Amino acid sequence: MKRAILIVLDSFGIGGAEDAGDFGDAGADTFGHIAAACATGRGDRKGLRGGPLCLPNLDRLGLGAAAAASTGEKRPELGHHGAPLGRFGYGVEISKGKDTPSGHWEITGVPVTLDWGYFPETIPCFPKSLTDTLISRASLPGIIGNKHASGTAIIAELGEEHIRTGQPICYTSSDSVFQIAAHEIHFGLERLYEVSKIARLLVDPLRIGRVIARPFVGENTAEFVRTANRRDYSVPPPEPTLLDRLHQRGNRVIGVGKIGDIFAHRGVSEEVKVSGNDQAFDATLAALARIGDGDLIFANFVDFDSLYGHRRDVAGYAAALEEFDRRLPELEGRLKPGDLVIICADHGNDPTFPGTNHTREHVPILAFGPGVGAGPIGRRGTLADIGATIAAHLGLELGVHGQAFYVAPQA
Repeated sequence: MKRAILIVLDSFGIGGAEDAGDFGDAGADTFGHIAAACATGRGDRKGLRGGPLCLPNLDRLGLGAAAAASTGEKRPELGHHGAPLGRFGYGVEISKGKDTPSGHWEITGVPVTLDWGYFPETIPCFPKSLTDTLISRASLPGIIGNKHASGTAIIAELGEEHIRTGQPICYTSSDSVFQIAAHEIHFGLERLYEVSKIARLLVDPLRIGRVIARPFVGENTAEFVRTANRRDYSVPPPEPTLLDRLHQRGNRVIGVGKIGDIFAHRGVSEEVKVSGNDQAFDATLAALARIGDGDLIFANFVDFDSLYGHRRDVAGYAAALEEFDRRLPELEGRLKPGDLVIICADHGNDPTFPGTNHTREHVPILAFGPGVGAGPIGRRGTLADIGATIAAHLGLELGVHGQAFYVAPQA
């Protein structure tokens, strides 16, 4: 029986992207800079973590060796001594963006070659025709924000005004995105979703990749916190993905976290919504107990990106990595012969880098499971090699893009 588990550590780049300068990200290295900060005490936080970054299980699977191959620098000390016991290497994103859909679509065999639309770094940043139409069609008293901003910062800045006026907070970032933040109670969660659906239709001609509904709660700036009821309204991938092809064959694809949203709910048999990395891990283990031959679990661990990368929280990012690492043996202990696990990332988000945006980086690729064996897979020229490897493992005909780096021996 062949099964596959694909885990994306959202934003966990390992530096080295050759075209990083084209994105203003020369020198970015999410993993390397977190490790360096922890080694010098800059990653310490009382009551949370302290000392050098400790990731013995990820390192045992090849993380340190993959990072060294990516950057050409000395392999970091992470707690495992000896040769890696998994297959390891790094992936080079060839899609034109460094956003979530681009990374995930490429992982599943569809590199993004189209030019996304973006909003200018001006105030206001949205075309007046867009906001006027949104206000009219959604029966809004107006909007506030209308600029590039960090999601948590703009809620702190404008949340009280939003509650007072009933105007949703609309903002963007360096990604191809239109984001709408609104209070779950005062504005209404379902109303936020409806406004976001209207916005999705309006930004289609502008080639905007995602509209994101960002609900929050709290009664004042000191109390505001975003909730787990976020929804992404994405354009569908331009070609059939690995998920589409598995689903068409009759196999189950269980999406954990925001996977369904990223793929416009296409090719996903079951969507398991979670709040935080721990719930994502629990849901992955639960899904493993019920999938069968030819099925795929696809899990996104979003906290690395949303809670720590964008917020430039080095200690929080390091602690989240260490917690994930501590739980890895739980997954390994439940694997069966024929199971293949691949851990990777979709882009970078260096918490030591200026700004609050994603960073263009290589991503780690760690593959393991009973009988998978150990050894380097080298530099993979596209993230589509990940999807190709899963397709080959599950006996699915390969797609147009990508080459498998591992094919299980025939039973």
